[in-house]
Amino acid sequence: MFALRFDKSADGLLPAIVQDHASGEVLMLAYMNEEAWGKTLESGKAHFWSRSRQQLWLKGETSGHVQMIREILVDCDEDTVVLKVEQLGGAACHKGYRSCFFRRVSMESAQVVGELVFDPAQVYGKK
Repeated sequence: MFALRFDKSADGLLPAIVQDHASGEVLMLAYMNEEAWGKTLESGKAHFWSRSRQQLWLKGETSGHVQMIREILVDCDEDTVVLKVEQLGGAACHKGYRSCFFRRVSMESAQVVGELVFDPAQVYGKK
């Protein structure tokens, strides 16, 4: 096997692009350190490093919207991964949308194109 190149980044974090395994829809972008990578491989559930909280994070730990790994792809430089997941609970975004990429920008305007799946205030107790 090969080793991911966590040493290429000053903070030891690599981008992880998360896609729905069936549709290919991009759900989110997060970051993984070596511990998150190991936990993901060990558990079959997506783990990341939270840059805002500075801690390991199991996706769906609070919301129940867990991401079950179905396939993992690694780029040619071994410094970016694509996680193809089964998104449980219907939403990947903490704002309540299925995908974190719920806005579309054109040269004239920006609009919300995603459908709200849950109310974040009810799930997380805040906005």
